[in-house]
Amino acid sequence: MTTGMRRRMGVEERRQQLIGVALELFGRRSPDEVSIDEIAAAAGISRPLVYHYFPGKQSLYEAALRRAADELATRFLEPREGPLGARLLRVMGRFFDFVDEHGPGFAALMRGGPAVGSSTANAMIDGVRQAACAQILAHLDVAEPAARLELVVRSWVSLAESTALLWLDGRRVPRAELELQLVHDFAALAAVSAAYDEEMAGIVLKVLAQEPADGPFGDLLTRLSSLGPVTPAVPPQRSR
Repeated sequence: MTTGMRRRMGVEERRQQLIGVALELFGRRSPDEVSIDEIAAAAGISRPLVYHYFPGKQSLYEAALRRAADELATRFLEPREGPLGARLLRVMGRFFDFVDEHGPGFAALMRGGPAVGSSTANAMIDGVRQAACAQILAHLDVAEPAARLELVVRSWVSLAESTALLWLDGRRVPRAELELQLVHDFAALAAVSAAYDEEMAGIVLKVLAQEPADGPFGDLLTRLSSLGPVTPAVPPQRSR
């Protein structure tokens, strides 16, 4: 005779529980290293019951990936108030929060895990990137970006992704420095593009006009000015 009863979960509730358990395990280790048995044990159910809700590990991985992708996309949401540099710095802080919390899972997602080659997984990853680009363009008040601006924004989102992956491999650079550096990288990419395009120049000048001297972009100008070569003193001419 049993002395207690375990509450029976509904189908959707159980699915969401399994997704949460899988996401937690995938966040600590590469999905390739996590077995269905581990997921079942962590959820407190049998292995066959996992297969009752998901056909296999890849389908469960993709479901967990969808939840992670949705969460990651929200990290780029930021009120369009105040200087752009400060906004981007807050975005990078939330982005690295996610990377820090889901390190192995983030790396497996971007480098490839059990869902390699899956059109569903690839579409989700691309969706996150597109959402991030759309948010940056919204901060610039640009609905239909010209080719150069689109290149800048997409390049910067890719740079943030690759920087996060490199940081996870040993975390040899302080996180706060990388967050600020990525904001500086955006300014640098935009400035170089502005040198080739009048429309980009107008966007950059508009952004800089709203930036305080003590903001992230002002900090970049200060750092760059300190790199200028020191003009050597001209020796006096000898009289002949």
